[in-house]
Amino acid sequence: MKWLLVGIIAVCNTIGDVLNTAGMKRQGEIEDLSPGTLVRMVGHIFRNPLVLGGLGALAVSFFALLSLLSIANVSFAVPATAISYLLETLLAKYVLKEDVRSRRWAAAILVAAGVALLEW
Repeated sequence: MKWLLVGIIAVCNTIGDVLNTAGMKRQGEIEDLSPGTLVRMVGHIFRNPLVLGGLGALAVSFFALLSLLSIANVSFAVPATAISYLLETLLAKYVLKEDVRSRRWAAAILVAAGVALLEW
């Protein structure tokens, strides 16, 4: 059950972050921090289906993490869910078309290796 929850957390966290990134890139850069601009921005964000989907996925991830913490130690739960860093790097490269260089790949692979050590 622990590893199932870890998988749900990793997948939902990854999907949530990617959807939020894609949604906010469509939103555009904020150039003015006046109250009116901020109110309009918040209004646009809550009508953006990508951001709403991202928030939903992150909510599932959060509640799965609460469930995991009820049956596992935090010293297992938090490092195990770090596998989402590797998944996010993959999706950043191939879905969001970000330029992911070798140093970031190495960091993501090291995190994944650390997660694998948790099983030993």
